Amino acid sequence: MEFTEVIKNRYSCKKYDGRQITREQLAAILEAGRLAPTAKNLQEQKIYVIQSDEGLATIDEVTPCRYNAPTVLIVAFHKDNVYTYPGGKRDSGIEDATIVATHMILAAANAGVDSCWVNCLDPDLLAQKLGLPEDEVILMAMDLGYAAPDAGPLPNHSSRKDLSQTVSYL
Repeated sequence: MEFTEVIKNRYSCKKYDGRQITREQLAAILEAGRLAPTAKNLQEQKIYVIQSDEGLATIDEVTPCRYNAPTVLIVAFHKDNVYTYPGGKRDSGIEDATIVATHMILAAANAGVDSCWVNCLDPDLLAQKLGLPEDEVILMAMDLGYAAPDAGPLPNHSSRKDLSQTVSYL
């Protein structure tokens, strides 16, 4: 699919038909995350693939936003393997994990897989329930699957501010 069509047509799917994505699609999505740039190429991301009934039930305990997706990715990062920016007030962990997640969401759309960025969850509770290492921080969960026949973007999906309202030339 043409990239401009991918970014124009992709939306946050909030209702899945329950069919599992293929191994090939999942591999392409994960590879896009692996190839994403990170500060100093530290590659501190950690992706957890949840497809088992037990794992999905755990997701459902922590968020109402799985929407019947058969696959959920948990995007986390190793908090002790990040680049600290000059001034020492910020580091690259959240930004790098966000870039990784965005690459995977766009790769999903390109592969014909619908997705939803889920941040309506307590990341610490989810990490504890999944038994993740204490030195990892969860950024988000990502639903993956196929949209149900009656699913679609929110009514305001195509509404965008004019560039003059969001961009300034200095």
